[in-house]
Amino acid sequence: NLCAAAAPNLSYQELKDLKKANVLHIDVRERWEIDRFGKIPESINIPLGELMEALQMDPMEFKEQYNQKMPSKSDPVVFSCLAGTRSKQALGFAMSLGFS
Repeated sequence: NLCAAAAPNLSYQELKDLKKANVLHIDVRERWEIDRFGKIPESINIPLGELMEALQMDPMEFKEQYNQKMPSKSDPVVFSCLAGTRSKQALGFAMSLGFS
């Protein structure tokens, strides 16, 4: 399930359309889930337990850790997980840090 502030629930097709517009897709599942169920193309995996720390990292450290440019607080970001619970938590974390 996928979450974004503008649309708390997105379909897979809506995500595919958003990705064409340079949206950062963060998959908050655990690494073992990615290994077991597969990676969503062009997403980065930041397990929910690491997300608060990751979103507060120095941009250089974020790039080194996740091989991706750190999003600014105004960049479009979409979170996903397996059922939608963790992605909603991730959205709340990001918004509490000032992400719009």
